[in-house]
Amino acid sequence: MADVRITIIDREGIEHLVSAPTDMSLNLMEVCHEYGVEGTCGGMALCASCQCYVESDHILHEMGSEEMAMLDQAFFVKSNSRLGCQIRITSEIDGLVIRIAPAE
Repeated sequence: MADVRITIIDREGIEHLVSAPTDMSLNLMEVCHEYGVEGTCGGMALCASCQCYVESDHILHEMGSEEMAMLDQAFFVKSNSRLGCQIRITSEIDGLVIRIAPAE
């Protein structure tokens, strides 16, 4: 499988063009961590520190109840908010553009 390319805009507005393999069962939060970009968390949808805004027109998989519940309690939530730990790295997200949400 080929890697996908993702643009991550950090909290300072700096764009990071990264690549991630689709065959390792990674999520976006893990990719952010690997590249040293903000927005890392424990990866269990138990906090909202990896909240991001999807800025491209990609259709992501439907939110699970844990993700919805966490975003319901988070700050700075927008209609395009998702938790990075819940966005799976698949070929369908090639070209994804996300912006890391502000820190609480």
